[in-house]
Amino acid sequence: MDASQKRLLELNARVEDPSLWDDAAEAQKIMRERASLESRIGGYDALESGLNDNVELIELGEAEDDQEIVTEAEGALVALQQKARKLQVESLLSGEADGNNCFLEVHAGAGGTESQDWANMLLRMYSRWCDQNGFKTQVIEESPGEEAGIKSVTLKVSGADAYGWLKTESGVHRLVRISPFDSNARRHTSFSSVTVYPEIDDSIHVEIEDKDLRVDTYRASGAGGQHVNKTDSAIRITHIPTNIVVQCQNDRSQHKNRAQAMKMLEARLYELELRRREEEAQAEHDAKTDIGWGHQIRSYVLQPYQMVKDLRTGVEKGNAQGVLDGDLGDYLEAALAMKVHGGPETPVEDIE
Repeated sequence: MDASQKRLLELNARVEDPSLWDDAAEAQKIMRERASLESRIGGYDALESGLNDNVELIELGEAEDDQEIVTEAEGALVALQQKARKLQVESLLSGEADGNNCFLEVHAGAGGTESQDWANMLLRMYSRWCDQNGFKTQVIEESPGEEAGIKSVTLKVSGADAYGWLKTESGVHRLVRISPFDSNARRHTSFSSVTVYPEIDDSIHVEIEDKDLRVDTYRASGAGGQHVNKTDSAIRITHIPTNIVVQCQNDRSQHKNRAQAMKMLEARLYELELRRREEEAQAEHDAKTDIGWGHQIRSYVLQPYQMVKDLRTGVEKGNAQGVLDGDLGDYLEAALAMKVHGGPETPVEDIE
């Protein structure tokens, strides 16, 4: 019996204790941990069982000279191999907050409409990845661009290991394309930044003093007509010591928006502490200091050829449209493995 199985037995015993729910927050934490362990142990058991069954089928098919059985079993083994790879990557999700929901922010860089349209493309890319992988999304705050796209957006992503999967996406993303907004059809380079931080549960308390906060209210923007809010219900909170700013406008109630914004601020401060513990704060800071040249983590080139290349891991794909449609798995897995095991010895060259 390995450590995971022993831990699952311990958790099962605690769940059977009637006094567990005297502390609801602790009980929920235990239930989530148990569900995660059951899923992972069950996945490994299913792999072992599937491997044994299909190897036996191949032996049976060869003994009876039945190629159809052999081919079917070999196909099943290929599928098992893919499942094993996914479980191997999931085993890397062992960070303190990896299992939590998360917030994902996108901010357009300098460049006006070009960068704002690019920010909107990134929002679509992440939303599609979430849909394809069973994560729920909710727009918490969105600031539309003057002509097209968005200036900024905050997306809440809910689901098991949401933060663990998306945490490596923080940084600057670069787009090269023929601009649809340029009447001369010239090639443009645009930048947008992405920041990902975990939602924290009730078992984690972050101390925030009122004197460290500046709270501003403003009228929520909308699509027009009946959707325009007539009161200053949107909330912007600035944490003065760190200069962290959070905004929420998704509810008509100012009190509800303030409560959500405070949760986001707690999450941002908690994520800051996590980065300090990992001794990566300086590298993260350097990646976000300027939304422009020299700071990007990934380049998306649509003209004169198609290529999406991650400048940390070297992973690249020629199907740029597929990536923009949410095919991010290879990039996320490689970045996660690099974060756990260490990065390449030499930096990866960018593409032009």
